[in-house]
Amino acid sequence: MVMVDSFDGRLTFEPGNKTVLLPYISYMREQGAVFLNSYTNSPICCPSRAAMWSGRFVHLTESWNNYKCLEENYTTWMDLLRKRGYYTKKLGKLDYRSGGHTVSNRVEAWTRDVDFLLRQEGRPVTNLTGDSIQVYVFKKNFIMFGCYEPPCHLASEPTRSGHHALLQLRVVQMTHVYCVNTAEERSAFLEKVSHHLVTVPTWLPFSRMHQVDFYSTYTKNCSSNFTEQELKDIRTFYYAMCAEADAMLGEILLALRDSQLLSSTVLLFTSDHGELAMEHRQFYKMSMYEGSSHVPLLVTGPRVRAGLQVPQPVSLVDIYPTALDLAGIPLPGGLSGHSLLPLLSRDTPPKGRPRPTWVLSEFHGSDVNASTYMLRTEQWKYIAYADGISVPPQLFDLSSDEEELRDLAAELPGVCGRLDGLLRAVVDYPAVSRAVRRYNRRQFLSWRRSLGAAYARTIAGLRWHRDWQEDPAGYEAAIDRWIAGA
Repeated sequence: MVMVDSFDGRLTFEPGNKTVLLPYISYMREQGAVFLNSYTNSPICCPSRAAMWSGRFVHLTESWNNYKCLEENYTTWMDLLRKRGYYTKKLGKLDYRSGGHTVSNRVEAWTRDVDFLLRQEGRPVTNLTGDSIQVYVFKKNFIMFGCYEPPCHLASEPTRSGHHALLQLRVVQMTHVYCVNTAEERSAFLEKVSHHLVTVPTWLPFSRMHQVDFYSTYTKNCSSNFTEQELKDIRTFYYAMCAEADAMLGEILLALRDSQLLSSTVLLFTSDHGELAMEHRQFYKMSMYEGSSHVPLLVTGPRVRAGLQVPQPVSLVDIYPTALDLAGIPLPGGLSGHSLLPLLSRDTPPKGRPRPTWVLSEFHGSDVNASTYMLRTEQWKYIAYADGISVPPQLFDLSSDEEELRDLAAELPGVCGRLDGLLRAVVDYPAVSRAVRRYNRRQFLSWRRSLGAAYARTIAGLRWHRDWQEDPAGYEAAIDRWIAGA
């Protein structure tokens, strides 16, 4: 399995695949199956990967943010494969266990209910950083996560052991601005972008923004003006980095071919979440809009029909039962996902519970000031917030509004009511939201007590430090009122 970071799934099929040349993804689409409606179960790094590794929705594992995910001893589907005698290997940015990411990222998530508005991110730019002659994408980042080995070496190594082989590769941090070996290589990836197809996304005026979207736009430092050229450049550089990720995928495919394993290997390509790339006046993820929540999912292998396009909605929790199904291992109870094999092959009948017609995604982290729940079913995308009352929901008809610019919630209360009932049957989201709020307060208080006299200096120096300097006493008072309100 190959999982990249921040890859917009809409780039893997028409018309999105016309924007940037992705030859190895195109190869997988032509030789295997592409899922047209595949979604992350949480549009942020650690919780999305926790859902993939556990096969369970994030509220069931309490994977609330990049700091709080699976515990060290949690049994993943790869652990089960290893116990059954399969040779397994993981490398790259795994990021599904608790305790990671920056202090600033943690505190921003814990304090999202505080009555202040602070910019937490740097303004999106297109300037490459660092030394342009440094090998940065592979070596530095793989060493950072403790496991740098050339991917082609790893692709062929398991076959020498004589055991069943399952290769797990993660290409790390794809959409952060990284330097490749030379300026010529950077130019080569930019040349794969069809510049005339790079569009400037339509933005709603601030007065028509949903209140949660406005909070996200401001905390992501996207509320200032951008020129049309800036927006095109930001999006062009993002697409070029997708081309770079495709080239990394190509190394795996070529290694499998050279090892004469390609035709007998089931290969799955996906991402933890997408990237907004300035759609809805936001970059990054942390949103239920398509750019952020729609992830790629392509599968090739001996049991997969070539050229298959799968319209059914699926999500990352489906990878757990799929891996075990491929290995012939019985599924444990309590999984949220369903095997993808019946959708990929006529020879594999469905087993167990029937596949639902919906997928669930949820978000409880930073840059969004309310727990968020998305139900994607039929042509509808329904998004509920917090307790379902204090923050209005959103409803989009993706069959006629691909850009998600027309919120139909007020116009179609009957549809909202039906979908909200279905959502509540899947998850008691008001109760989950209350649990997250209690967790945030508890964690923040524990962190503040641990700092002692260093607290004021530490909180003032987090990523919001520029805005914090304008009124430190006022912001600390807002935090005190939030804690007292518990």
